[in-house]
Amino acid sequence: MTELDSFTPIDKSKIQLGQPSPFIIYDAWGNVLLGLGALIETQEQFDNLVENGYQSESVWDSVTPLEAAVKEANKSAKSSETKSKPSELNKESIMLDLDSVRWHVGETFFLQVHDNALIRYTVKLIGFVKNKSIFVTAPMVDGKVALIRDGQTFIVRAFPGKKAYAFTASAIKSVFSPHPYLHLSYPKLVRCTAIRQSSRASVKIIAAVTVGNPEQTAAATLTDLSMGGTSGIIKRQLGTKNDKGVIKFKVNAAGNIEYLTIDVILRSISPTENANEFRHGFEFVDVPAQANLVLSAFVHQTLAEIE
Repeated sequence: MTELDSFTPIDKSKIQLGQPSPFIIYDAWGNVLLGLGALIETQEQFDNLVENGYQSESVWDSVTPLEAAVKEANKSAKSSETKSKPSELNKESIMLDLDSVRWHVGETFFLQVHDNALIRYTVKLIGFVKNKSIFVTAPMVDGKVALIRDGQTFIVRAFPGKKAYAFTASAIKSVFSPHPYLHLSYPKLVRCTAIRQSSRASVKIIAAVTVGNPEQTAAATLTDLSMGGTSGIIKRQLGTKNDKGVIKFKVNAAGNIEYLTIDVILRSISPTENANEFRHGFEFVDVPAQANLVLSAFVHQTLAEIE
């Protein structure tokens, strides 16, 4: 499970110390913390599940514990077949103490409301008190301070350098005087993911592509994007292999809409299942420094959001 908005914080009244769990308990990234029927053995384990545990709404609302056990067993059997082939992204993911993360004042954080993935805010790091609170600028909407309720839970992400960080935090208190800012809870652990040059983010972006000599132009729907290139669906075969050209598209990176124009080489053309469409693969070449920064921010952000 990877879609964060399919999870809800567990109801602590439903689990008991010394008793088996009545459902699968996940962390905020969809990793299993405790399997269905597994015994909650210690107070420390119980407290950790209450603080960091989530349950799948789809399993809880519509599947009995027995059905869930069968589904989980089938899922485990299937996953064991693919464990020898972990994704490039997962091979680089580790959990860190916040103390070991070297963020700077002014670092951009992205807040995604846990129970509504469509609501997102961009804030800046102001500082923190160890094991107590993280201070960030107040979330804004249309130039006005957003109303954040105490206890509201967020998925928080940051993308410095070639790494992506993510953790869950709740709003402790909004402060309005003398300047508006927000207290977030201090996380025990932060997930750190190294993004490789070849890691591809799944996207759906409309682009304008021009290739060949004489030039041919068409609209494309980009379906994946990496630092090295992209591929997209075009309704007709455009150009021939190794044609040079340019691609133009826009992305939302670091909270800003950015327009990119990048030189490309057409590396592949193949028909899709729809006989009237063709998948074209493009390699990026001579990417300008500013475009490279924007592309990096967007790819990091998108990969971290599906992690």
